[in-house]
Amino acid sequence: MEQKYLALLNVAEQRQLPLVDNIRLCFQMLSLTAAIDRDCATQLAPYGLSEGRFIVLFLLDNAPDGLAPAALAEQAGVTRATITGLLDGLERDALIARHADPVDRRALCIRLTDKGKEIAAQVFMQHSTWIANLYANLSASEREQLTMLLNKVAHNLPA
Repeated sequence: MEQKYLALLNVAEQRQLPLVDNIRLCFQMLSLTAAIDRDCATQLAPYGLSEGRFIVLFLLDNAPDGLAPAALAEQAGVTRATITGLLDGLERDALIARHADPVDRRALCIRLTDKGKEIAAQVFMQHSTWIANLYANLSASEREQLTMLLNKVAHNLPA
């Protein structure tokens, strides 16, 4: 567990807060999530990718005819300003190209370059294997149970 959560947990125990075990579980989950995020960044760094840039490559690789920036932003769950920054960096690295939309020449269509397709193919296989291996020591029934438990906790969050 991360030091900051251990410190908070220690204070919660000192104050004898109710349901300290529930607090501990939350901090364990947050620590695990942070560790996964860090490892993900480490996995993507050799390719010059952040998680955001990786997602854009993934979406474009699945759309051979390209996508409009607004559609990319919506699918990636980011703002249009954020997608513009991601696209600027990917274009600078020659992984994507902006093209005039064949139907509406005022609109843009974003496509992977050959270099972008090559990087995407390498990264997707490695990334998929890495993610799958995170759960390799869980049986099918344990994965099913974990999914059920995570969904149950998620239902306690406000909408």
